[in-house]
Amino acid sequence: MKINNHKKRPITQERLKCLLDYDMDTGIFKWKVYRRNKAVPGSIAGSTYPAKSGVMYAWIGVDWIKYPAHTLAWMYVHGEMADELDHIDGDGLNNKISNLRPCTRSQNCANRRAVSNASGYRGVYRERNKWRAQIRTNGVTTSLGSFDDPVEAHAAYVAKAREIFGEFARVS
Repeated sequence: MKINNHKKRPITQERLKCLLDYDMDTGIFKWKVYRRNKAVPGSIAGSTYPAKSGVMYAWIGVDWIKYPAHTLAWMYVHGEMADELDHIDGDGLNNKISNLRPCTRSQNCANRRAVSNASGYRGVYRERNKWRAQIRTNGVTTSLGSFDDPVEAHAAYVAKAREIFGEFARVS
């Protein structure tokens, strides 16, 4: 099965609704029709795979193409493929429609879970005897200054992240 070919040959909402049921409250897809071995009517559709970032996502194979389940959820409800979708809570397996929102790539990255670093704060790094705050947006890293205390540096990061990313800013 091909992965990520869904943008070249997207499924239609009509085809999707013929094959699958989607529960907006749980974010779960179930097969409506018999599809090969284990895919029988009423069974949960899809498998989970980790992305490069380590976040787990659900994928569903339809007509020899694997689609991200969140992309299919958006198509099922709104009738169109979104270029980029964000999981508001950061959980790639939570495909409730209330947890999905269209976004830019930069906004999606802003809502990623933080990786651990020496400071314990997102956007704060040790540099010699100081703590440097920096933020990345649209592929450009911007320095927010050096601070004596990592808490001060994190406060600078939080202020800038909320200014740039608004509701997409994940500051912890």
